[in-house]
Amino acid sequence: MMRTRFILIETSHPGNVGAAARALKVMGFDEMILVAPRYANILRKEETIQRASGANDVLEQTRIVDTLEEACDGISHLCATAMTPRDFGPPTRSPREHFEMLTGRSLVQTQMPAVKAEEPQPKEAISSIGFLFGSERFGMKNEDVYKCHVALSIPTNPQFGSLNLAAAIQLVAYEWRLALGGFPVSPHVADAPLADAAQVAGLLTHLEKALVEIGFLDPLAPKKLMPRLNQLFNRADLTPEEIHILRGVAKAMIETAQSKR
Repeated sequence: MMRTRFILIETSHPGNVGAAARALKVMGFDEMILVAPRYANILRKEETIQRASGANDVLEQTRIVDTLEEACDGISHLCATAMTPRDFGPPTRSPREHFEMLTGRSLVQTQMPAVKAEEPQPKEAISSIGFLFGSERFGMKNEDVYKCHVALSIPTNPQFGSLNLAAAIQLVAYEWRLALGGFPVSPHVADAPLADAAQVAGLLTHLEKALVEIGFLDPLAPKKLMPRLNQLFNRADLTPEEIHILRGVAKAMIETAQSKR
């Protein structure tokens, strides 16, 4: 995997550092550097640790440096984050647009044409990437943006585009993880086995008796009620547990009807 580093410049709030660590760990990243944060002991503050919410390993290996040059050492591709484009400097792109250019992989699932077009290839091979985030109050300084290859702008509501620092980090980390291939999504619960034909037939017999007991079904003129219910249950793909529940309902219907006689 391409080396990925998240760089936070002059961060003011300890909670944002903790939340950033959590955001990175959730997306499978662990390299974070703080440039001249407001507090020298920001990594050990109680709010930082609480907001990290289990991402203590990310905090433990986070480094604090004095200058942006130190933080960017060894990184070949720098991405600034800026809400508004600069008159001068690198191009401004959305994270998804830029990441597609870097990886040559479309991040939007679309219907494929009959003949698959050749995927675009990245213009240059990069071995490491750094994402820069400015202070909570002032964002990124122009001189820091000018050092970057691109300014990433998250497409937000034009009338209210301000994002919390940790939220912005989470979004960029998610988009970059998606560009790298993402993590597989696994179902939390395995599919339950379906009821067999005998179980469905037993339910229908039990339900038929209940419907007769409550006067809903006339056994002398049943018409097509039971075959229709049979088709309904076949389409429903009932599980044995669901069969058990419905038979319990049928049993209660019969007992209630008989108790009122």
